[in-house]
Amino acid sequence: MKHNNTSTTALSQKVVLVTGASRGIGESIAMGFAKEGAHVVVNFLKNEEKANEVVKACQALGSDALAYQADVGDLQACHKMIEHTVHEFGQIDILVNNAFAPFSFDPDGRKPFWEIPLESFEKQWSGALGALFNTTQAALPYFRSQGKGSIVSIGSNLVHRPVVPYHDYISAKSAMISLTKTLGVELAPLGVRVNAVCPGWVYPTDSSRSSKELARHSLEVQTPMGRLASPQDVVGPVLFLASEWSSFMTGQVLYVDGGYTMPNA
Repeated sequence: MKHNNTSTTALSQKVVLVTGASRGIGESIAMGFAKEGAHVVVNFLKNEEKANEVVKACQALGSDALAYQADVGDLQACHKMIEHTVHEFGQIDILVNNAFAPFSFDPDGRKPFWEIPLESFEKQWSGALGALFNTTQAALPYFRSQGKGSIVSIGSNLVHRPVVPYHDYISAKSAMISLTKTLGVELAPLGVRVNAVCPGWVYPTDSSRSSKELARHSLEVQTPMGRLASPQDVVGPVLFLASEWSSFMTGQVLYVDGGYTMPNA
């Protein structure tokens, strides 16, 4: 595929795959990479029309973007997606794990632990930990042959401060963070960096759109910067961890929540 963008930023001509990129945080991340001159694969599960809209928006910025449908919970589908990426662009430099199993952030409507079936936990574990496992296993042969690569996963600040006990969701994101750190140790000698961004409550997204105004306001007044995160707030930290600007960082977690989880030290 022809590379049209002549930008010379830290991400210029890099090839990035963003999972769950047809909407919300993933869409904003894809657009952010495109603005910096990267070439973007927009992964989606169901909404092909919306994914193609994101692709067109990235292309308007000069990116050689394309959409690819794949269930990141399926290892073979991930292998095919990575193979297609390399076939189209000749390489893969950056993997952003943004897709996760559907979840509704509703403090009042959530189920207590004793009413949550194990299947709900398994769904979230598969959506977070399983997706990171599958995409990383699929991308690693190419990263290893290149001698470099960057993996950035989207977690949640709830792993640090579980102010609302979303047991299934938080346990899955906590496992993702743990795997990020162990992969950071093992893959560093291979030139592959593995990091994570943990946003606070991001609004609006499909998962948070139905949340009550009172709950959002309560969180805003507890946040030093006085507001909730927007999808765009997540983009900069992801681009930083993906680029050579963070070349001596691996196994790290950046909290993007306006100071909500600021250390008390």
